[in-house]
Amino acid sequence: MIKVQFITAGGQRVEAQASAGQRLLEVAQAAGMPLEGTCEGQMACSTCHVLISPDWFSRLKPASADEEDMLDLAAGVAATSRLSCQITIGPDLDGLTVKIPGESRDMQRG
Repeated sequence: MIKVQFITAGGQRVEAQASAGQRLLEVAQAAGMPLEGTCEGQMACSTCHVLISPDWFSRLKPASADEEDMLDLAAGVAATSRLSCQITIGPDLDGLTVKIPGESRDMQRG
């Protein structure tokens, strides 16, 4: 299993286990993070926006132009912002640290 650490908007650290090939959005949702993912990974929204730890950001494949366009619509965007639906977990991301923006809400969970 691959470890992913989430930091909530309140600063709580939540460690999750992921399998190779899972999308970061799926891992976050399974760990109870408030990421809606309204478009179910079709890159038609920005409700899965996360902030990647600067130590890890350069290790990810660069965002596509379409992802960059969607990030323009996200609240609280920073230099290390990504859409979690566009990040596929692999062994090279073991230990990945991800912050959940304070603006994140999952309307499906209430």
